[in-house]
Amino acid sequence: MGELEQAIMNLLWDSTEPLTANEVREALAQRQDNEPAITTVLTVLGRLSKKGFVTKDSSRRPHEFSAATSREEHTVQLLNDVLGSAVDKHAVLARFIGGIEPSDAQHVRHLLQSRDS
Repeated sequence: MGELEQAIMNLLWDSTEPLTANEVREALAQRQDNEPAITTVLTVLGRLSKKGFVTKDSSRRPHEFSAATSREEHTVQLLNDVLGSAVDKHAVLARFIGGIEPSDAQHVRHLLQSRDS
């Protein structure tokens, strides 16, 4: 994702309600130094929708947008995509596990034990 796409996704993930394009634009202006044009926001929302990251409710005016999946689900998909493209998955997993914090390693152990039970 590009920088603006990521910023918009973060807004949608952080929101408890669907947002209109104007609400996205106003929220971006609060988080950034500049306020993007509404046409830019609509273009990016359209691209995110085509990629399957955003859903659009066209039954209401103005249209409302929301994230198609949670931030966690998106991250899992990214990890699965990266792991799936690795030539040696076991080596990648070994390097990943070797580099995580001890508390995270303990949590991974717990999750694996729960899964195997």
